[in-house]
Amino acid sequence: MSHRLEKIFQPKAIAAIGASDKEGSVGNALIKNLLQGTYEGEIYPVNPGHDTIQGLKSYSSVGEIPAQIDLAVIATPAKIVPRLVEECGRAGVGGLVILSAGFAEAGEEGKAMYDDILKKAHKYNMRVIGPNCLGFISPTIGLNASFAADMALPGKIAFISQSGALCTGILDWSLDQNVGFSHFVSIGSMVDVGFADLIDYFGTDPNTSSILIYMESLKDARRFMSAARAFARNKPIILLKSGKSEAGAKASMSHTGSLAGNDLAFQAAFRRAGIVQVETIRQLFHMAQALSMQPLPKGNRLAIVTNAGGPGVLATDYLMEHDGRLAELAPATMERLNAVLPAHWSHNNPVDVLGDAGAEKYQAAIQACEKDPSVDGILVILTPQEVTDPVSIAKGLATMKHRKPIFACWMGEKEVREGREILEVGKIPHYRFPESAVAVFLKMYRYSRNLDLIYETPPDIPASLNFDPESARKLVRNILDSGREQLTELEAKELLSYYNIETPPGKVLQTAATAADYAAEVGFPVVMKIASPDIGHKTEVGGVMLHLNSKESVRDAFEKIMTNSQKHCPDARIEGIRVEKMVDKRYELLVGGKKDPILGPMVVFGTGGVLVELYKDTSMGVPPLNMALAQRIIENTKVHKLLQGYRGMPAVDMEAVQFLLVKFGYMLMDLPEISEIDINPYAIDETGGMALDAHVVLDKAVVRNEANAFEHLIISPYPTHYERQFRMKDGRVAHLRAIRPEDEPVERAMFDVVSEQSLYYRFFSYTFDVSHQSLVRYTQIDYDREMAIIALVEEDGQQKMAGVVRIISDAWNETAEYAILVADPWQHQGLGSALTDYILEISRERGIKKLFAEVLNVNDVMSHMLKKRGFEVSKRHPGGMHLELDLQKKLVEA
Repeated sequence: MSHRLEKIFQPKAIAAIGASDKEGSVGNALIKNLLQGTYEGEIYPVNPGHDTIQGLKSYSSVGEIPAQIDLAVIATPAKIVPRLVEECGRAGVGGLVILSAGFAEAGEEGKAMYDDILKKAHKYNMRVIGPNCLGFISPTIGLNASFAADMALPGKIAFISQSGALCTGILDWSLDQNVGFSHFVSIGSMVDVGFADLIDYFGTDPNTSSILIYMESLKDARRFMSAARAFARNKPIILLKSGKSEAGAKASMSHTGSLAGNDLAFQAAFRRAGIVQVETIRQLFHMAQALSMQPLPKGNRLAIVTNAGGPGVLATDYLMEHDGRLAELAPATMERLNAVLPAHWSHNNPVDVLGDAGAEKYQAAIQACEKDPSVDGILVILTPQEVTDPVSIAKGLATMKHRKPIFACWMGEKEVREGREILEVGKIPHYRFPESAVAVFLKMYRYSRNLDLIYETPPDIPASLNFDPESARKLVRNILDSGREQLTELEAKELLSYYNIETPPGKVLQTAATAADYAAEVGFPVVMKIASPDIGHKTEVGGVMLHLNSKESVRDAFEKIMTNSQKHCPDARIEGIRVEKMVDKRYELLVGGKKDPILGPMVVFGTGGVLVELYKDTSMGVPPLNMALAQRIIENTKVHKLLQGYRGMPAVDMEAVQFLLVKFGYMLMDLPEISEIDINPYAIDETGGMALDAHVVLDKAVVRNEANAFEHLIISPYPTHYERQFRMKDGRVAHLRAIRPEDEPVERAMFDVVSEQSLYYRFFSYTFDVSHQSLVRYTQIDYDREMAIIALVEEDGQQKMAGVVRIISDAWNETAEYAILVADPWQHQGLGSALTDYILEISRERGIKKLFAEVLNVNDVMSHMLKKRGFEVSKRHPGGMHLELDLQKKLVEA
């Protein structure tokens, strides 16, 4: 089923079911579009009420067509679609596009039809786009399988939209703006084919350079994340997500029949996947254009060259308001500018070259800024003035050699139109207003930063992870078995202790007198809090008293807390009042987790305390986390500057804060039952931190899947269960385990002892790039699509990588490529065979059906080892052979 999208997008024969001669009908628009393009395949109308349609013979059913149909496009009333899907399946149709509406959006009856369609599609191994969609257009083959009014222009952009109406508007706009597409797809309700399928397909399409997405809702978030992470570096994925507001989310659900999810959670997921998120339709195409024309900026420092002060100021304001920086020009740059510009130029950034500047002065100013190491990008603004020549200045800019991204803003219309056309040909992205250009520059910077985040080698975790997840699971199970969903503060702090998160000692007391005695014992000042499984946010009911300095104040506080709690929550079960030693630290943080209905658990970090809702200074991250990912979550908050040390105040231990978020990531991984958890406040200063209060709510609907304990995550965590020891022939022991991002240094060191011959056998080349940019692709892998097992040995007190074996599977985990490298000092020790046997075992466990390997003819050892394990030569080519292993066949024989 996974490999049949080519039947939809590259069909040799198409059936138009519901085609019609009736003007104004969807069936009429469909058949006309199919016939009016330059598509060279066969087209067969299907409509039992007609002998001919648009001059072609019409068939009463798809089964009567005397040809093998690759694609059937259905434009009929919804009620008969399930029957038509069955007919298509029996006729051997490869794929379907269902234009009809009225399924998941039409209540229970529609949902039943929706499910029936999917069941039948699976039965006959057909892929389905839709229902409730516009169809698709593939300009590269001249195919318009939609009921849109126009044919899209050919280009390099693949556009995917959940909204058919939005498609028609964008299509009309693209024709006016001369924007072309490789594919233009409306996916509607996504009964089968979704965003992940199309990202995987277009990601390998040579005619596609970038992927643009309009998203209202998301199904199968884990597959989406896996697909996006696989292609985001090589092909930018630019996404506009609607349903950000509560009202928008409700409208999205009504439209697609699916939840919209939390916007902050989606932002975190998109950052983690390397996706460029935009806010407007115009930005979608601005970003696609700019990314195809200009290099990525290395930072957010912008130089502005302008012939008018006002637009430069507006650009600066927008830059600073959106976390950009105005580049501080170096003294050498100022000298260059003084030498080429009039005496009255602005002598600062923005560089105002004055209203009479011609092409020569513009070019000199831009070149001076381009050479400045403190400049990451340049915005060139032109306003048409009496002595301004927009054409010659555009020509100079378009022919200029540069290494940094350049953006142009030619303000106006008629007088600058020709100049804009020259910029377009010269691959300089241009905009009508300076704010639009600055927005694109900042989006490109964030994209660059997100890619760095994906491929950043994280530092080692500062301490061993001696957590106790089994005790944590037992605690959670006992609470759920008791019929409760909310943990008491004591239980919540017990849960934190299993993940080495420190909390202050305390005790729950039932009388004012015992509370006063205990407070005197631990020492004043103390804090007192209501202890109840039914009261979550204690401050809101007057259930917390701080800075209590005497036994008398403790007794008074006890009575007040009891009175307040009983007044606001008369039915709450009250176990007593918890007394703790008061902890007073400089900063209060919020650290927690929340389960998004679509994206699963999210780690939350930000400013804490009683004003958390007012400040709304929070950032989210997707578990699992490492130290580098945790640091990026922290950097996305305002409190980050305070924690670093602000205005002479001492900084906190940032590594400890990072590690705290890593711990939370593990907790959310281990405990899918957690619906929400927060420590507020987590008090911290330069001496350390402590969780002063904790609130945990469980989801009683969760049924733990012991066979797949991490199915609730959208990113596959590190597979700790892939671990074993192997004794080599000479008695040395190798530790076999899955590769980690932190392994980059030991893998780089391994290549120091790999001979040219071993390199040639593995990579078909005598050299291998050991730079970070190269090795990161081997150490930071998606464990859902790839697996690499490394062999580590201890020598001279150091851990060394002796070898690595890996499989890289297709998106559907059906076929995978095998490759292995054993460094020369550990060859002929049985290590290659042990690694191979382990990865074959893993491949079978993951349900992979077929493995293949490319082996040189001269590599006798490798070919012998693989053939011994059942690999067979399927084809030969000059210098080598392609071997395959049918894992299902060998399993049956075994």
